[in-house]
Amino acid sequence: MVLPPTLKTLGELKRSGYKSRSVRDELRVNLSAALQSKQKLFPGIVGYEQTVIPQVINAILSRHDILLLGLRGQAKTRLLRGLLQFLDEWMPAIEGTSLREDPLKPILPQTQARANELGDELPIVWIPRQERFYEKLATPDANMADIIGDIDPIRASRDKLDLSDERVIHFGIVPRSHRGLFCINEAPDLQPRIQVGLLNLLEEKDIQIRGFPLRMDIDVMMLFTANPEDYTNRGRIITPLKDRIASQILTHYPENLQDSIDIFMQEADAERSVEIEVSALAKEVIAEIAVQGRRSEHVDQSSGVSARLTIAAYEIMLSNMERRVLMGVDSKANNRLCDLYALVPSISGKLELVYEGQEAGADVVAGRLISLAIKAVFTRLFPDANDDSDSWKPVTDWFNSGLQLELLDSDTEATRKKKLTQVEGLSEIVELHMLDLSEDDRLLAMEVALDGLHHYSMLSKEGLGATMVYGDMFSNMMHSEGF
Repeated sequence: MVLPPTLKTLGELKRSGYKSRSVRDELRVNLSAALQSKQKLFPGIVGYEQTVIPQVINAILSRHDILLLGLRGQAKTRLLRGLLQFLDEWMPAIEGTSLREDPLKPILPQTQARANELGDELPIVWIPRQERFYEKLATPDANMADIIGDIDPIRASRDKLDLSDERVIHFGIVPRSHRGLFCINEAPDLQPRIQVGLLNLLEEKDIQIRGFPLRMDIDVMMLFTANPEDYTNRGRIITPLKDRIASQILTHYPENLQDSIDIFMQEADAERSVEIEVSALAKEVIAEIAVQGRRSEHVDQSSGVSARLTIAAYEIMLSNMERRVLMGVDSKANNRLCDLYALVPSISGKLELVYEGQEAGADVVAGRLISLAIKAVFTRLFPDANDDSDSWKPVTDWFNSGLQLELLDSDTEATRKKKLTQVEGLSEIVELHMLDLSEDDRLLAMEVALDGLHHYSMLSKEGLGATMVYGDMFSNMMHSEGF
């Protein structure tokens, strides 16, 4: 029931037909209506339509508290923030109360006394749904006063109250989330004694502060996020607390490349000073980088590879293309292979490396992941370089004749095109296997083909990024041996 925020007193609220309901019932009713009207749920969340979102829906319909368990960068917090859409647009509350109490069901003794005194003249205010979501990042220094509350001696002194008077209590963030949603991010980092303080709140709905046994019907839906790594390395959610969280839902990384592409296209800051058109091939390589990272033996798989990696990589690629236009190298922003190797800075800082990866270095591992991604895309698009080497014979013969191809980031687009089209057979095999490509995309596909041949040890390659020189593998080996 959506009410206009114009009613000012309890009497007006009663006459409007307003009825109290718990936050869980509110979510359930509004979600049910959204499902029946075929409304798109959780806009902006990609890849969870058949997995995580149905489980979240079931938890809400069951009036459960929720724990989302998953690796970094799996949109756990965003998903829980999305529950806000299922709250009423406005909520009435008693004016002047710190706990936003229901006008029909005040819970603090002093508020109850005030309500009895004023009757239907009790003033009310309206709280927008945006102010009914609270969250706290669990840190080791979080204390009971922050979460539950504590005695306020300054208030006691100022108001001349005895310390046994309940009015000296300063409530923490959870009681202040009364009639709303409260989310604890990285829950295992919360000290066990603080987690114990949440037990009665989840089950019996009462809290205890410095010996004050307060029986209050705190109406809060508790939400938690956690990383499985935290369960073993930094902390854990204590068993009694886990037992009280009715629904534990596992999140996951995108299950296909298109979902990954949709995510970074949606999240990246793509605004640039020049018009940029990105090749579908380049997007596929960026998505594949994350896939290779999640398979790499140099990356700590218990930490995962966040979706933020592909978002940052896409932004760096756009900037590298923009830079060439601003410097006058290109008249328009076109994708090049060097744009993909320019992604190292956006990747290296987002990888948690095992010992072997640390020994190699983050930049080396990042460059390796880019190479593996290009190789994987090459394998999907073109004939197998090992089993069908005859298809590539015109290309390799050109290099075997002693010719080399030098690709520079500083090459003009005309120079780049001239260099690539002079390689015999390269343009033909790209056109054969990748139909309906624009000229810009075809040039990038030709560069990917050359790089793929290098990764299959059919061509040599020197340099990385701004300068790359391709040549005959055998001649290069002889040169490196000093012949």
